Amino acid sequence: MNSTDFSSLELQPSLLTNLASLDYRRMTPIQSASLPEILAGRDVIAQAKTGSGKTAAFGLGVLNKLNVKRFRIQSLVLCPTRELADQVATELRRLARSIHNIKILTLCGGTPFGPQIGSLEHGAHIIVGTPGRVEEHLRKGSLQLTHLETLVLDEADRMLDMGFQPALDAIVEHLPKQRQTLLFSATYPDQIRSIADRVMANPLIVEVAAQHDQSSIREFFIKVADNAERMTALHLLLLEQRPESAMIFCNTRQETREVAGQLAGYGFSVLALHGDLEQKDRDQALVRFANKSASVLVATDVAARGLDIDAVDLVVNYHLAREAEVHTHRIGRTGRAGSKGMACTLFGDKESHRLQSLQEYLGRKAEMADIPPRSLLAHPAYKAPMTTLQIDGGKKQKVRPGDILGALTGAGGIEGNQVGKINVADNWSFVAVDRKVTQMALKKLGTGKLKGRSFRVRQIQG
Repeated sequence: MNSTDFSSLELQPSLLTNLASLDYRRMTPIQSASLPEILAGRDVIAQAKTGSGKTAAFGLGVLNKLNVKRFRIQSLVLCPTRELADQVATELRRLARSIHNIKILTLCGGTPFGPQIGSLEHGAHIIVGTPGRVEEHLRKGSLQLTHLETLVLDEADRMLDMGFQPALDAIVEHLPKQRQTLLFSATYPDQIRSIADRVMANPLIVEVAAQHDQSSIREFFIKVADNAERMTALHLLLLEQRPESAMIFCNTRQETREVAGQLAGYGFSVLALHGDLEQKDRDQALVRFANKSASVLVATDVAARGLDIDAVDLVVNYHLAREAEVHTHRIGRTGRAGSKGMACTLFGDKESHRLQSLQEYLGRKAEMADIPPRSLLAHPAYKAPMTTLQIDGGKKQKVRPGDILGALTGAGGIEGNQVGKINVADNWSFVAVDRKVTQMALKKLGTGKLKGRSFRVRQIQG
């Protein structure tokens, strides 16, 4: 038996059987380094980037010790954003498929408070939530954590970046002193050390190298004279590479808005993601970028943390990141799961000291490249391959992905391969369709029926 096999762990047989059914055979580096210690009950600090398998690492630890017959909250997982909390809860439910009658509840901001109180009154085993909303429930007495056995801080560095330190401190005050605490973070700044000293007991520190496989990512740097040339370089790079999905990282919210506005003016299918967005607009932006009906996502680091987006073809750092660790996290958005990726960083004279520090951190010289030829500016911006249609019906109206697919591909409809990702929420659904058949798909859904009912359908624009 290989020591990196899940079967080498002291896991409950039902969990091992479920892992095999999910085709989870071998542990990732962060899992093999941290899981044995987590299962032994030790406090663990694990430094690993998004996509490293950390959710399964702490999730299996939480589930293995869970006593489902004790219907009270035994574990709390805190995440910086609602999107990450939803992803974590979904993965925990997958890992827990063999555990009957388990209840995993999410408590996040941006959603109504009242229904959460109702859900809490019915009890839960595991809470996954954002610090602000969890702290609010504790303060109002609608959440009790006196029986908690495990606290997980996921993406802890971003929680601190987003100003959740006071909420974290307030939450910890409500927890039993005797508990297991697991902290996962892509970076390990002094703030993390400080909070670890306060909330953890003799933690083991596990670090998995954040360096990326140079064979899967081509990374290069382009020097620009000023901000005007910086924007021109970005414009040319998109015209030259024509990526189906590109992430542009900016250091500030204001810059994010400005860059997205400029690219939209050039005709690109572009979205901005920053902390000022309403939750509804944020959700819609993420759906559209993930389903390839928007080709370019311009984002700040905080807004982009924890996004579950596969296959980003190109990452561009509009400015060098302020910290070398953040740079590697940005670059890691491309070239994932064995796919090829490209990463470009734009920098000026004033950023030369940052570039020097980054080269020292990476242990290699930066590959330099020229700005793509200006003759490309004669070409128009390309459009995203898909468009998104919104249906004003969802889970509460009993609408399922299969219903939408069937309605689109029925008699006189579009081909199955012209339908992209389908997202069904409580009261609405999004479906991506090939841009060439947008009008046909709109007509098919608009004149047809789902679950015997007619629903309003429209194309998401802008």
